Amino acid sequence: MLLATSLYGAASAHADDDPPGTESSAAAPVKVDPNDPDLKLPDGATLAQAKVLDIKSVVEDQSGDERREDTNTSVTFALQAEVLFGKDSAKLGAEAKSRITGIAEEIKNQNATRVRVFGFTDNLGSSAHGDVLSKKRANAVHDILTETLNDAGITYEVRGYGEQYPIADNSTEAGRKKNRRVEVSFPRTEG
Repeated sequence: MLLATSLYGAASAHADDDPPGTESSAAAPVKVDPNDPDLKLPDGATLAQAKVLDIKSVVEDQSGDERREDTNTSVTFALQAEVLFGKDSAKLGAEAKSRITGIAEEIKNQNATRVRVFGFTDNLGSSAHGDVLSKKRANAVHDILTETLNDAGITYEVRGYGEQYPIADNSTEAGRKKNRRVEVSFPRTEG
């Protein structure tokens, strides 16, 4: 069973050091005439500058082991570390390759030429250990993607963020489990 929700939020600017999923989106698609009589603004009122809100669709399997986020501009897959790796390990488990191959198929379908693979850990253990482990895990997923896609036209950005950018509360095991993840993201095909 899949659970789906839609979230609405303004897109933010992107810089090389910004966390994953903060790419900017396009300008307003429709010109609005502030003098249009159908707007029925009170006397003296003016319209704010138009902006595009990024629509985000999030689908997570019931176990929480896999999540897909689609926005106007990108696709992000997040796989929980327990699905891919053994405890405190960067060695891929038996089920991992098939899950990563499924992501590779979506990268092909989107004709993506830029793929980001980011690893994350929870806040247990030292920060330095988490940084190294998250990078090793991101590299392991990158290696399978590279092997599966076999496309020299794809540029990869691979990073280990350790315990930075948690998506859940690290004070509970359920939250720490969500934070131990590898995310693969790539731009959506225009059109």
